[in-house]
Amino acid sequence: MHYIRDGAEIYRRSFAMIRNESDLARFDPVLERTVVRMIHACGMTDLAADVDASPGFAAAAETALKNGKPILCDTNMVASGVTRSRLPADNEVICTLSEARSDGTNTRTALAVELWPLEGAVAVIGNAPTALFHLLDLVANGAPRPAAVIGVPVGFIGAAESKDALAESDLEYLVVRGRRGGSAIACGAINALASEAE
Repeated sequence: MHYIRDGAEIYRRSFAMIRNESDLARFDPVLERTVVRMIHACGMTDLAADVDASPGFAAAAETALKNGKPILCDTNMVASGVTRSRLPADNEVICTLSEARSDGTNTRTALAVELWPLEGAVAVIGNAPTALFHLLDLVANGAPRPAAVIGVPVGFIGAAESKDALAESDLEYLVVRGRRGGSAIACGAINALASEAE
């Protein structure tokens, strides 16, 4: 079988195809490379149309990462997908899901957010709308504020609504509107923000 075996060449061609097939004109350079990696993670070039971010998101997220702030992840899948070699300040990657215990009212992913060191961190939610809703509730009730939130939970119940709620908040945010999202897209976003290298 004949196929491309050079990893660097695969990346180069992939990113070139994404840029050729996607409408990225409305994104600044940092968000453009972020959206390219998000698309690369899911294979859907139309994803760009559903990506939305607050004006200060990219600068806030990059600054927090460069200053060594932690990356807070809703699931182990997201935490495992963060490429440590790309992190600018050997940032701690935290997932507290295993420490959370159900209280019969909230999901474990929601309760895990209560264990996060939120102040100035970058929160990455790729799976659980309940975690995103709970984060918004905590901040609204006086909890420390993260520097930026990547809110891309996937699903049919609460996913679109939680992302809309994040976008309506006063937090710096990146979302994929609608039902699409997930761990791979979340990791694509954080890995792009962590390093300018493609």
